[in-house]
Amino acid sequence: MTKGTSGETLALTKRTLLQTSAAAVLSAPFVNRAWADTIELNILGWYGTAESDMVGAFEEANNVKFVPKYYAGGDNMLAALAQNPPGTFDIIHTDAEYAKLLIANELVMELNPDDYPMDDLLHEDFTKFAGHWDEDGNLFSLISRFGHLGVSYNKDALSEKEASSYNSFWMPKVKGKVGHFDWHLPSLGQMSLLTGNANPFDIDDDAWEAVQEKTMSLKPQVGGYFDFGGTFAGLKNGEMLAMCGIGDWVTGILERDGAPVSSVVPEEGGIQWTESYSIVKTSKKKDMALKYLAYTMSPEGQVKTAQMLGYPGHCVTGAGRALLQKEDEAEAKRSGQIKGHKNEPIALIDDGRISYRDIPVQQDLEDWNDFWSEYKNA
Repeated sequence: MTKGTSGETLALTKRTLLQTSAAAVLSAPFVNRAWADTIELNILGWYGTAESDMVGAFEEANNVKFVPKYYAGGDNMLAALAQNPPGTFDIIHTDAEYAKLLIANELVMELNPDDYPMDDLLHEDFTKFAGHWDEDGNLFSLISRFGHLGVSYNKDALSEKEASSYNSFWMPKVKGKVGHFDWHLPSLGQMSLLTGNANPFDIDDDAWEAVQEKTMSLKPQVGGYFDFGGTFAGLKNGEMLAMCGIGDWVTGILERDGAPVSSVVPEEGGIQWTESYSIVKTSKKKDMALKYLAYTMSPEGQVKTAQMLGYPGHCVTGAGRALLQKEDEAEAKRSGQIKGHKNEPIALIDDGRISYRDIPVQQDLEDWNDFWSEYKNA
């Protein structure tokens, strides 16, 4: 079974890999380019990571074409791996808690930390981020960007003060208008914080029972469970007035476009999503894949990750943040990526208000997934 306990093998079970249907994985066609000597890099990643705003400059400079297969949610990433033959992908862009599964199952190649500006990472936790290194201290997955999950809300319905607690989801004025991003880890992690767990993903059976009871009590408030696109649409059109399991990675795009929405890390704490790149062991284009990973850690690559049209994220390097402040001061201010800002993401970590998202430690991953299905169908 898939466990997160220290020293235990993180084995991908057939059930874990196959329980998400192929229809849940968003895919772009594997098109062929007529350019002579063009190198195609097949990437499995979250939507937006292989669009022109992110990879266009690298493609042009290196005669490369990225061919993406998109997914939303780590379980869907595992399903995509199971449903495609070995050798399909060159690069995997994934969340840190799922990167550890790729490493444990020897699916990705070792990286040389000396190839990257590890000494310029904005927080000491990032230099040896859990899930990116094996037990022997070898690097296999490269941190690229991060963001924080909290309460996302319609500012015409809730004030920032009201939204500064997960209890806002139970307020009468948002009954039937509370949405979930349809992935168990973010929402259940937030419910775990609300029930008082300092480490929301490392909880005993009694605490897990309390999380399930608290989550079930929210059911009368819930108006829907949404995929990537539905989450955006629900907030944009006012169908949902509050959203559980997301943060600025969704509302930031809508906010840029003038929608009356925002996100806040509540008093009970927030959860950090952390994304990384790994190179598949079976890739025949490892040299170009390595070149792209280096590019993502350059100041220019970091600015692109902060501005990504698919969904915004925070820079992980000091040089990247400095260039963002110079080239796009408005986005740096909007996202708090300026020292002294009230929502400055590194300060939130240092203040102990952020927990890193993980897979369950004391339960099976499938236990949480099974409960999520039960909750949705209740």
